[in-house]
Amino acid sequence: MQDASSPPLVIGIDVGGTKTHLRALTGARTVADHVRPSGGWRPHDPAAAARWLTALVHEALPAGVRPAALAVGGHACETPRQCAGIATALRDVHGTPVRVVGDAELLVPAAGLTDGVGLVAGTGSVAVGRRADGSPVQVGGWGAVLGDEGGAAGLVREAARAVWAAHDRGEAPDALATGLTAAFGVTEVPALGAALEGASDVSAEWGRHAPVLFAAAEAGSALAAEVIADGGRALAALVLRLAARGPAVDDVVVAGGTILSQPRLYDAFTAALARSLPGARPRPLRVPPVEGAVALARALL
Repeated sequence: MQDASSPPLVIGIDVGGTKTHLRALTGARTVADHVRPSGGWRPHDPAAAARWLTALVHEALPAGVRPAALAVGGHACETPRQCAGIATALRDVHGTPVRVVGDAELLVPAAGLTDGVGLVAGTGSVAVGRRADGSPVQVGGWGAVLGDEGGAAGLVREAARAVWAAHDRGEAPDALATGLTAAFGVTEVPALGAALEGASDVSAEWGRHAPVLFAAAEAGSALAAEVIADGGRALAALVLRLAARGPAVDDVVVAGGTILSQPRLYDAFTAALARSLPGARPRPLRVPPVEGAVALARALL
Protein backbone atom coordinates (compact mmCIF):
# COMPACT_ATOMS: atom_id res chain seq x y z
CA MET A 1 0.00 0.00 0.00
CA GLN A 2 1.31 3.48 -0.87
CA ASP A 3 2.25 5.78 2.03
CA ALA A 4 -0.41 8.49 2.22
CA SER A 5 2.28 11.12 3.00
CA SER A 6 4.30 10.38 -0.15
CA PRO A 7 3.68 12.06 -3.52
CA PRO A 8 1.02 10.36 -5.66
CA LEU A 9 2.17 7.49 -7.84
CA VAL A 10 1.82 8.15 -11.56
CA ILE A 11 2.31 5.57 -14.30
CA GLY A 12 3.18 6.20 -17.91
CA ILE A 13 3.12 3.40 -20.48
CA ASP A 14 4.42 3.49 -24.04
CA VAL A 15 3.11 0.48 -25.95
CA GLY A 16 5.20 0.38 -29.12
CA GLY A 17 4.95 -1.92 -32.06
CA THR A 18 7.83 -4.04 -30.79
CA LYS A 19 8.36 -3.27 -27.12
CA THR A 20 6.45 -1.72 -24.24
CA HIS A 21 7.96 0.61 -21.64
CA LEU A 22 6.29 1.30 -18.29
CA ARG A 23 7.61 3.96 -15.94
CA ALA A 24 6.12 4.65 -12.50
CA LEU A 25 7.17 7.54 -10.26
CA THR A 26 6.28 9.16 -6.97
CA GLY A 27 7.55 12.68 -7.33
CA ALA A 28 11.04 12.35 -8.77
CA ARG A 29 11.56 8.84 -7.39
CA THR A 30 11.32 5.97 -9.86
CA VAL A 31 9.25 3.11 -8.47
CA ALA A 32 9.38 0.95 -11.62
CA ASP A 33 11.05 1.14 -15.02
CA HIS A 34 9.96 -1.94 -16.90
CA VAL A 35 10.42 -2.97 -20.53
CA ARG A 36 8.86 -6.04 -22.15
CA PRO A 37 7.79 -7.20 -25.63
CA SER A 38 4.46 -5.91 -26.96
CA GLY A 39 3.26 -9.38 -27.98
CA GLY A 40 -0.43 -9.87 -27.22
CA TRP A 41 -1.37 -6.18 -27.45
CA ARG A 42 -4.85 -5.95 -29.02
CA PRO A 43 -5.87 -2.28 -29.18
CA HIS A 44 -8.99 -2.94 -31.27
CA ASP A 45 -10.52 -4.90 -28.37
CA PRO A 46 -10.82 -2.41 -25.45
CA ALA A 47 -11.49 -5.09 -22.84
CA ALA A 48 -8.53 -7.20 -23.98
CA ALA A 49 -6.29 -4.13 -24.13
CA ALA A 50 -7.29 -3.13 -20.59
CA ARG A 51 -6.58 -6.64 -19.30
CA TRP A 52 -3.19 -6.62 -21.03
CA LEU A 53 -2.27 -3.24 -19.52
CA THR A 54 -3.51 -4.24 -16.07
CA ALA A 55 -1.40 -7.39 -16.17
CA LEU A 56 1.57 -5.23 -17.15
CA VAL A 57 1.00 -2.91 -14.19
CA HIS A 58 0.78 -5.86 -11.80
CA GLU A 59 3.92 -7.35 -13.34
CA ALA A 60 5.92 -4.14 -12.92
CA LEU A 61 4.76 -2.75 -9.56
CA PRO A 62 5.25 -4.07 -6.05
CA ALA A 63 2.22 -5.84 -4.63
CA GLY A 64 -0.44 -3.53 -3.23
CA VAL A 65 0.82 -0.39 -4.97
CA ARG A 66 -1.91 1.44 -6.87
CA PRO A 67 -1.54 4.38 -9.25
CA ALA A 68 -3.09 7.79 -8.65
CA ALA A 69 -3.10 8.42 -12.40
CA LEU A 70 -2.30 6.37 -15.48
CA ALA A 71 -1.55 7.45 -19.05
CA VAL A 72 -0.95 5.18 -22.02
CA GLY A 73 0.36 5.76 -25.52
CA GLY A 74 -0.79 2.75 -27.52
CA HIS A 75 0.53 1.50 -30.83
CA ALA A 76 -2.28 1.15 -33.39
CA CYS A 77 -4.68 3.08 -31.15
CA GLU A 78 -5.80 5.07 -34.15
CA THR A 79 -9.03 6.90 -33.34
CA PRO A 80 -10.33 8.92 -30.36
CA ARG A 81 -13.22 6.47 -29.99
CA GLN A 82 -10.86 3.50 -29.82
CA CYS A 83 -8.60 5.19 -27.25
CA ALA A 84 -11.60 6.27 -25.17
CA GLY A 85 -12.85 2.68 -25.08
CA ILE A 86 -9.58 1.45 -23.64
CA ALA A 87 -9.49 4.33 -21.14
CA THR A 88 -12.99 3.54 -19.93
CA ALA A 89 -12.14 -0.13 -19.46
CA LEU A 90 -9.00 0.81 -17.50
CA ARG A 91 -10.87 3.26 -15.27
CA ASP A 92 -13.35 0.52 -14.43
CA VAL A 93 -10.46 -1.64 -13.21
CA HIS A 94 -8.25 0.89 -11.44
CA GLY A 95 -10.74 3.53 -10.33
CA THR A 96 -8.25 6.32 -11.06
CA PRO A 97 -7.90 9.01 -13.76
CA VAL A 98 -6.78 7.47 -17.05
CA ARG A 99 -5.81 8.88 -20.43
CA VAL A 100 -5.12 6.80 -23.53
CA VAL A 101 -3.70 8.21 -26.77
CA GLY A 102 -1.88 6.85 -29.78
CA ASP A 103 1.79 6.19 -29.08
CA ALA A 104 2.95 8.94 -31.45
CA GLU A 105 1.13 11.48 -29.26
CA LEU A 106 3.70 10.88 -26.53
CA LEU A 107 6.47 12.60 -28.48
CA VAL A 108 5.45 16.24 -28.04
CA PRO A 109 5.00 16.06 -24.23
CA ALA A 110 8.14 13.92 -23.97
CA ALA A 111 10.03 16.79 -25.59
CA GLY A 112 8.61 19.18 -22.99
CA LEU A 113 6.30 20.91 -25.49
CA THR A 114 2.57 21.63 -25.31
CA ASP A 115 1.91 21.56 -29.06
CA GLY A 116 3.60 20.47 -32.25
CA VAL A 117 3.87 17.42 -34.44
CA GLY A 118 4.93 13.95 -33.37
CA LEU A 119 6.49 12.07 -36.28
CA VAL A 120 7.40 8.41 -35.90
CA ALA A 121 9.46 6.46 -38.42
CA GLY A 122 10.26 3.13 -36.87
CA THR A 123 8.86 -0.12 -38.22
CA GLY A 124 5.99 2.00 -39.56
CA SER A 125 5.39 5.72 -39.90
CA VAL A 126 2.77 8.18 -38.71
CA ALA A 127 2.40 11.88 -37.89
CA VAL A 128 0.06 13.31 -35.25
CA GLY A 129 -0.91 16.70 -33.92
CA ARG A 130 -3.79 18.59 -32.30
CA ARG A 131 -5.84 21.52 -33.52
CA ALA A 132 -6.30 24.63 -31.40
CA ASP A 133 -9.53 23.16 -29.97
CA GLY A 134 -7.63 20.06 -28.78
CA SER A 135 -9.05 17.66 -31.34
CA PRO A 136 -6.46 15.12 -32.54
CA VAL A 137 -5.39 14.62 -36.15
CA GLN A 138 -3.42 11.65 -37.47
CA VAL A 139 -2.05 11.07 -40.95
CA GLY A 140 -0.26 7.98 -42.16
CA GLY A 141 0.04 4.82 -40.13
CA TRP A 142 -1.72 2.65 -42.73
CA GLY A 143 0.52 -0.38 -42.31
CA ALA A 144 3.22 -1.91 -44.45
CA VAL A 145 0.94 -3.13 -47.24
CA LEU A 146 -0.81 0.19 -47.89
CA GLY A 147 1.48 2.85 -46.43
CA ASP A 148 4.09 3.39 -43.72
CA GLU A 149 6.27 5.26 -46.22
CA GLY A 150 9.62 6.11 -44.66
CA GLY A 151 9.24 3.44 -41.98
CA ALA A 152 11.37 0.31 -42.08
CA ALA A 153 8.72 -1.96 -43.58
CA GLY A 154 7.62 0.62 -46.15
CA LEU A 155 11.23 1.23 -47.17
CA VAL A 156 11.78 -2.48 -47.75
CA ARG A 157 8.60 -2.66 -49.82
CA GLU A 158 9.75 0.27 -51.97
CA ALA A 159 13.26 -1.20 -52.23
CA ALA A 160 11.78 -4.42 -53.59
CA ARG A 161 9.74 -2.44 -56.13
CA ALA A 162 12.85 -0.57 -57.23
CA VAL A 163 14.77 -3.81 -57.66
CA TRP A 164 11.93 -5.40 -59.65
CA ALA A 165 11.72 -2.33 -61.91
CA ALA A 166 15.47 -2.47 -62.55
CA HIS A 167 15.19 -6.18 -63.32
CA ASP A 168 12.37 -5.48 -65.79
CA ARG A 169 14.57 -2.90 -67.48
CA GLY A 170 17.19 -5.59 -68.01
CA GLU A 171 19.70 -4.15 -65.54
CA ALA A 172 22.19 -6.38 -63.76
CA PRO A 173 21.54 -6.86 -60.01
CA ASP A 174 23.25 -4.18 -57.91
CA ALA A 175 24.08 -4.12 -54.18
CA LEU A 176 20.44 -3.55 -53.26
CA ALA A 177 19.21 -6.50 -55.32
CA THR A 178 21.85 -8.87 -54.00
CA GLY A 179 21.29 -7.69 -50.44
CA LEU A 180 17.52 -8.14 -50.58
CA THR A 181 17.63 -11.57 -52.19
CA ALA A 182 20.11 -12.75 -49.57
CA ALA A 183 18.05 -11.25 -46.73
CA PHE A 184 14.86 -12.97 -47.89
CA GLY A 185 16.63 -16.25 -48.61
CA VAL A 186 15.98 -16.38 -52.36
CA THR A 187 18.40 -16.78 -55.23
CA GLU A 188 17.01 -14.31 -57.79
CA VAL A 189 15.01 -11.11 -57.99
CA PRO A 190 11.76 -12.60 -59.39
CA ALA A 191 11.47 -14.76 -56.28
CA LEU A 192 11.29 -11.72 -53.99
CA GLY A 193 7.53 -11.32 -54.58
CA ALA A 194 6.63 -14.68 -53.10
CA ALA A 195 9.09 -14.16 -50.25
CA LEU A 196 7.50 -10.85 -49.26
CA GLU A 197 3.96 -12.19 -49.63
CA GLY A 198 4.81 -15.22 -47.52
CA ALA A 199 5.57 -13.17 -44.40
CA SER A 200 3.32 -14.10 -41.48
CA ASP A 201 3.90 -10.70 -39.80
CA VAL A 202 4.41 -8.32 -42.71
CA SER A 203 5.52 -5.24 -40.78
CA ALA A 204 8.00 -7.05 -38.55
CA GLU A 205 9.41 -9.42 -41.14
CA TRP A 206 9.78 -6.80 -43.85
CA GLY A 207 10.98 -4.13 -41.47
CA ARG A 208 13.85 -6.12 -39.99
CA HIS A 209 15.54 -6.15 -43.38
CA ALA A 210 15.70 -2.35 -43.67
CA PRO A 211 19.45 -2.26 -42.77
CA VAL A 212 20.06 -3.95 -46.13
CA LEU A 213 18.78 -0.80 -47.88
CA PHE A 214 21.13 1.51 -46.03
CA ALA A 215 24.09 -0.82 -46.45
CA ALA A 216 23.42 -0.92 -50.19
CA ALA A 217 23.35 2.89 -50.33
CA GLU A 218 26.71 3.00 -48.56
CA ALA A 219 28.00 0.50 -51.11
CA GLY A 220 27.07 2.85 -53.92
CA SER A 221 23.63 1.61 -55.03
CA ALA A 222 21.83 4.45 -56.81
CA LEU A 223 18.57 2.52 -56.42
CA ALA A 224 18.98 2.38 -52.64
CA ALA A 225 19.88 6.06 -52.43
CA GLU A 226 16.75 7.03 -54.34
CA VAL A 227 14.50 4.82 -52.18
CA ILE A 228 15.89 6.54 -49.08
CA ALA A 229 15.41 9.99 -50.62
CA ASP A 230 11.83 9.08 -51.53
CA GLY A 231 11.28 7.89 -47.96
CA GLY A 232 12.46 11.22 -46.59
CA ARG A 233 10.15 13.09 -48.96
CA ALA A 234 7.24 10.87 -47.93
CA LEU A 235 7.80 11.63 -44.24
CA ALA A 236 7.90 15.36 -44.97
CA ALA A 237 4.66 14.93 -46.92
CA LEU A 238 3.00 13.52 -43.77
CA VAL A 239 3.82 16.73 -41.91
CA LEU A 240 2.58 18.82 -44.83
CA ARG A 241 -0.75 16.94 -44.89
CA LEU A 242 -1.06 17.40 -41.15
CA ALA A 243 -0.47 21.14 -41.47
CA ALA A 244 -3.24 21.38 -44.06
CA ARG A 245 -5.70 20.00 -41.50
CA GLY A 246 -5.05 22.59 -38.79
CA PRO A 247 -2.48 21.45 -36.20
CA ALA A 248 0.49 23.70 -35.47
CA VAL A 249 3.61 22.33 -37.16
CA ASP A 250 6.22 24.79 -35.89
CA ASP A 251 7.94 22.04 -33.90
CA VAL A 252 8.27 18.53 -35.32
CA VAL A 253 9.43 15.99 -32.75
CA VAL A 254 10.98 13.02 -34.53
CA ALA A 255 11.27 9.52 -33.07
CA GLY A 256 11.55 5.93 -34.22
CA GLY A 257 14.47 3.55 -34.43
CA THR A 258 14.70 3.72 -38.21
CA ILE A 259 14.97 7.46 -38.73
CA LEU A 260 17.05 8.16 -35.63
CA SER A 261 19.57 5.41 -36.40
CA GLN A 262 19.92 6.22 -40.10
CA PRO A 263 21.38 9.68 -40.82
CA ARG A 264 20.70 9.34 -44.55
CA LEU A 265 16.97 9.06 -43.91
CA TYR A 266 16.90 11.82 -41.30
CA ASP A 267 18.82 14.17 -43.59
CA ALA A 268 16.52 13.35 -46.53
CA PHE A 269 13.50 14.11 -44.34
CA THR A 270 14.82 17.41 -42.97
CA ALA A 271 15.88 18.58 -46.44
CA ALA A 272 12.43 17.79 -47.86
CA LEU A 273 10.71 19.43 -44.88
CA ALA A 274 12.78 22.61 -45.32
CA ARG A 275 11.62 22.82 -48.93
CA SER A 276 7.93 22.23 -48.22
CA LEU A 277 7.56 23.92 -44.78
CA PRO A 278 10.51 26.29 -44.27
CA GLY A 279 9.27 27.44 -40.85
CA ALA A 280 9.06 23.95 -39.32
CA ARG A 281 11.70 23.02 -36.76
CA PRO A 282 12.50 19.28 -36.70
CA ARG A 283 14.04 17.96 -33.49
CA PRO A 284 15.03 14.37 -32.73
CA LEU A 285 13.60 13.07 -29.47
CA ARG A 286 16.46 12.36 -27.08
CA VAL A 287 14.48 10.83 -24.20
CA PRO A 288 12.31 7.70 -24.15
CA PRO A 289 8.74 8.38 -25.38
CA VAL A 290 7.45 6.96 -22.09
CA GLU A 291 8.44 10.33 -20.60
CA GLY A 292 5.52 11.76 -22.56
CA ALA A 293 3.16 9.25 -20.97
CA VAL A 294 4.45 10.21 -17.52
CA ALA A 295 3.84 13.90 -18.34
CA LEU A 296 0.27 13.12 -19.44
CA ALA A 297 -0.34 11.11 -16.26
CA ARG A 298 0.91 13.98 -14.11
CA ALA A 299 -1.37 16.38 -15.95
CA LEU A 300 -4.35 14.24 -14.89
CA LEU A 301 -3.64 15.18 -11.27
